[in-house]
Amino acid sequence: MPRAGLTTDRVVAAAADLADEAGFENVTLSALARRFGVKDASLYAHVRGMTDLRTRLALLAGGEMIDRIAAAVAGRAGRDALTAFAGAYRQYALTRPGRYAATQIRLDRALVADSPALRRTAEITYGMLRAYGLEEPDLTDAVRLLRSTFHGYCALEAAGGFGAPRDVQASWDKAVEALHVTLGNWPRESGRGA
Repeated sequence: MPRAGLTTDRVVAAAADLADEAGFENVTLSALARRFGVKDASLYAHVRGMTDLRTRLALLAGGEMIDRIAAAVAGRAGRDALTAFAGAYRQYALTRPGRYAATQIRLDRALVADSPALRRTAEITYGMLRAYGLEEPDLTDAVRLLRSTFHGYCALEAAGGFGAPRDVQASWDKAVEALHVTLGNWPRESGRGA
C-alpha cells in the first residue's frame, strides 16, 4: 500500500529538486527515500526503478523547458524567435542544471511515444525553423545543429570552460546571430549533387 502523502508526481518533483541541488548523476532511490523519511522499497509503489524515475524526470524537465521556450517565442518569427528560443534554452540549462541534464538522456521511444512535452517540443522547434523555409530532411539537420550548439555552449559555460576575457554573453549573442545567418542560407538537400 502506498505511503500516505507520497505520489508519483511528488517523488518525481523531489527527484528534480535533488538533481538541481546535487547533480542528476546523484539522484538515487536511496537519496529520495531519505528525503521522504521512508525506506527505499516505499518508492516502488510510485516508480518502477531508476530507469522509470529518470524517464519521468526527463519528461518533467523537458515539459518545463519547452513551456519556457514557448512563452519566449510566442508571437515571434525568424531572428527574434531564434534569439528568444536560444535565450530561454540557455536560461533553463544554467538555472536548472540537474533538470537540464535529465533532458539530455536517451529515452526509450516506446515509453515516451505519447508524451505531450516531446510533441510540443517538436512542434515549437520545427515551427520556428519553418520560418526559415526549411523542410525535411533539412529540418532534422537544423535541429541537430541548434541542439549541439546550444548544449555545447551551455555545458562549457556551466563548467567554467570559457577562460578568455571576452564577455560570455557577447559570444553567445554572436553564436546565435551566426546560427540565424546559417539558417537563412541553409544548403538545401534538393540542391545536392544531381
